[in-house]
Amino acid sequence: MEAQIDSLRAEALAEIEGAGDVAAVRVKYLGRAGSITLLSEGMRSVPKEDKARVGKALNALRADVTAALEAREQTIERARDEAALAGIDLTLPGIAPQRGSLHPLTQLLDRAVRIFRRMGFALAEGPDIETEWHCFDALNTPAHHPARNEQDTFYLPDGRLLRTHTSTVQIRTMERHVPPVRIIAPGAAYRRDEVDATHLAQFTQMEGLYVAPDVSLADLKGTLEFFFRELFGAGTNVRFRPHFFPFTEPSFEIDIQTAALGGKWMELAGCGMVDPAVFEAICDRRLDRVYDPEKVSGFAFGFGLDRLAMNLTGIPDIRMLVENDLRFLKQF
Repeated sequence: MEAQIDSLRAEALAEIEGAGDVAAVRVKYLGRAGSITLLSEGMRSVPKEDKARVGKALNALRADVTAALEAREQTIERARDEAALAGIDLTLPGIAPQRGSLHPLTQLLDRAVRIFRRMGFALAEGPDIETEWHCFDALNTPAHHPARNEQDTFYLPDGRLLRTHTSTVQIRTMERHVPPVRIIAPGAAYRRDEVDATHLAQFTQMEGLYVAPDVSLADLKGTLEFFFRELFGAGTNVRFRPHFFPFTEPSFEIDIQTAALGGKWMELAGCGMVDPAVFEAICDRRLDRVYDPEKVSGFAFGFGLDRLAMNLTGIPDIRMLVENDLRFLKQF
């Protein structure tokens, strides 16, 4: 058998030296039905006193063939690299990469996060693919609500969906943490909107939540008035108009008026006091009463960062935010 080992070594090394397809040679000698594997099966017929010596020789054969295969692979790869570089003139001047700047949405998000952090809000995040319970049921959204229609929401075959707002992060945060909770949740949201100058199927949203004992409407107004005046300037006027959202009661739309808008009022955000039904849903989910609406209260708010960025920078078409055009980005 030792003679077979020496013969097989010479044969394998000679073939590897001129091989063009190393993978095929590897299978021929080291595969399950390879020559070395089949030769190893003959160990059962080797006399007991010779097994150690023959086994050592077989291991040396396998190691020699493996090393030769790796060396041949490196030689072939080196030759390929040299051939690829053969037509390149290394003395030609290089092409400098173009530099853009931070995306206007990134700049706005950084400013917004810094303002909310000063008021004690923490960042929170959650999955983009959500369940109906987190996206609708927990937020007191009835089954007949238009947002639950397949024409408005991206549903997956398993019944899950792409979140239509980042309020889902508020729900997940309350599932995991006990009050007080004070978070902001910026992130992507998805709706079946026709893409045009003011709509995208994917947009960026900023949601916020504050829950603790004795949180009041005054806390909500003070927080958001401070935020928008820090963002737009001290002369910004903020007004709250009564509105309806299924997850807050009372609910409000927020408008702002600045000199940059020419004195016109612009609708900017939605907000309200967390509906007790939302707290009850969380209690049922947690199997405790830490969010008992008789003991805690809270407010929530949300607004789109894309349109806010458009208004702050004068961008006329929302599609510019996703075109990745350096000529556009360099302006910011």
